[in-house]
Amino acid sequence: MEFRELECFVVLSEELHFARTAECLYLSPGRVSQLVRSLETRIGGRLFQRTSRRVRLTPLGERFLADLRPAYDGLESAVSRARAAAREVTGVIRVGFLATPTDVVTGAVRVFERRHPGCVAELVEIPLSDPFGKLRAGQVDVAFTLLPVDEPDLVTGGGLNRVSHRLGLSVRHPLAGRARIGAEELAGVPLIGLDGPAPRFWHERIAPSVTPSGRPIPRAGKVATTQEGLTQVALGRGGMVFCTPSADQHGRSDIRFVPVTGLPPSILGLAWVKAAETAAVRAFEAAAAEHAAEPQAA
Repeated sequence: MEFRELECFVVLSEELHFARTAECLYLSPGRVSQLVRSLETRIGGRLFQRTSRRVRLTPLGERFLADLRPAYDGLESAVSRARAAAREVTGVIRVGFLATPTDVVTGAVRVFERRHPGCVAELVEIPLSDPFGKLRAGQVDVAFTLLPVDEPDLVTGGGLNRVSHRLGLSVRHPLAGRARIGAEELAGVPLIGLDGPAPRFWHERIAPSVTPSGRPIPRAGKVATTQEGLTQVALGRGGMVFCTPSADQHGRSDIRFVPVTGLPPSILGLAWVKAAETAAVRAFEAAAAEHAAEPQAA
């Protein structure tokens, strides 16, 4: 038995008018009649007497209403409480981040927890080689990611930053002393790629296979995490492309991060599963956007 049929029966028993019932339920009068007939068929008897001038409950309808009312009121109250709870931003929201929680990440958390003191944001690292796995598995509610994202089951917010790239190289690499490197010069630098289930567009974003003019860029093996990549870079086994804020976070004596010109900017944003969107997810996206609009966000 469908809740909509019961709801229609209760409202019609109060209004005793098909048009007013339809207006209350945002339905057409024809749909109201259809729901009532369906319920009467399930029960096996007429619940209403209908004439051209009036509608009234039959004895069976009166008895059914008396028996149904306590349970219906309890169910309606439960639905109302559930809807109210769904609009609340409380408890815990799990936020995924890639490799390094830069100021875009930590600043968003601070703004969110200040605006919603009843909800705690827990940070969870997302593997660079599997950027959407934890989202789809329900292990995080929302995740910082590189935009744009071409995944039909995911929703993304707006861009939170637009930053340049740097090429991580061993201090012993011939290009490590350069002030900058042009994107076309990547054709002479084997790049470390990713080993994992990330979609093709993600692999290209982390380690492009061609320069902007179409020249092939050689590969230098694959890694699953940023730390694995940094280790390979330090050992002189290849270069790895980083966004500038992440490069700043990974500064070390055996690696040089050389600015790269001529590549499209790296854009960080938020993604979440469309079917699992909650008030907390929407509130976190708003907090991240608010922080990104502040001058100090990077």
